[in-house]
Amino acid sequence: MKKNLITLLCCCCLFFTTRAQYEITVRAYIEKYKQLAINEEIRTGVPASITLAQAIIESQSGLSPLSVESNNHFGIKCKSDWTGETYYYDDDRKQECFRKYPSAEQSFIDHSDFLKNRPNYASLFLIDPTDYKGWAHGLKKAGYATNPIYASKLLKVIEDYNLQQFTLLALEDIKNGTKEEEATASMEETSTTNQDTIPGPPSVAAIVQEPQPQQVITLYEKGKYPQGVFSINQTKVVYASAGTSLFALANIYQVSYPRLLEFNSLDKTDILDQDQLIFLEKKPKKSNTRDWHIVVPAETIEYIAQIEGVQLESLYEYNKMQKGLQPAVGEKVYLRPTTLHYYPKLVNQNSK
Repeated sequence: MKKNLITLLCCCCLFFTTRAQYEITVRAYIEKYKQLAINEEIRTGVPASITLAQAIIESQSGLSPLSVESNNHFGIKCKSDWTGETYYYDDDRKQECFRKYPSAEQSFIDHSDFLKNRPNYASLFLIDPTDYKGWAHGLKKAGYATNPIYASKLLKVIEDYNLQQFTLLALEDIKNGTKEEEATASMEETSTTNQDTIPGPPSVAAIVQEPQPQQVITLYEKGKYPQGVFSINQTKVVYASAGTSLFALANIYQVSYPRLLEFNSLDKTDILDQDQLIFLEKKPKKSNTRDWHIVVPAETIEYIAQIEGVQLESLYEYNKMQKGLQPAVGEKVYLRPTTLHYYPKLVNQNSK
């Protein structure tokens, strides 16, 4: 009896020692690679929590032979398009071909590119980056791993080690613009500047001050627009939810990031802070179906340009408007050139 008790105590001590060592290993791995995961979220839209959880599982926190000998932290196999170094390792089958990298950093970068460049993972980038459950189940559904409980394993790691905090840190960095330039350096492209002429100061429009809502609220209604690509004013557009990554949309629909910003008159940003229409092509200079739009409360000239599918610069020109001004409620905003000499009353932007 005494011998059995001693044996049990020894087993318990061994278990807790092993568990404690595992915790130390995992936390050290997170500390070492958390910034890489954050940078990759900023660059590509893959949530840092998902990146870290996959790396922890696939590389056994950096201790697996695959990660040690080939710097492959995500278990990515060669595939037909891989031209880099290779490493053969027993996995589902004996001596399967895996990608070999010069550094762990290259493995993290290739993991993000692998997800964003393959059609079967495209739907992931329409999921809010903070929705780690949606991403976990989406990865399993898309075929990333054969393990039937892969999504559950990801969720447990994310929640046990609070990996969501790194997703939120990346989103905060994007919002503040503090690390976006560095993280997206490899994706920067030279955009073609819109050369349409913007008219000088209006000579006819009456600039008035009148009560306006204190904050412009979003008027986009869920369910009003179809899913996927559709057309407004004969131009391709998608309806994107708040939290969607513009980098991801650009990749999914094969549009350069700078051009996507240009098509939608957006400043350099990534994560959308509200639901909105995102055009995938340059909008026409005029409406093909309507002469004007009647302004309702909370609408802005930018919002009207999107829902009518007309270039913002053209609306400024047709309505003799300067940037910083907005059309007053109840006014007509012309969507085509007009020979009329009546233009909408305007209000200052800061009075909206």
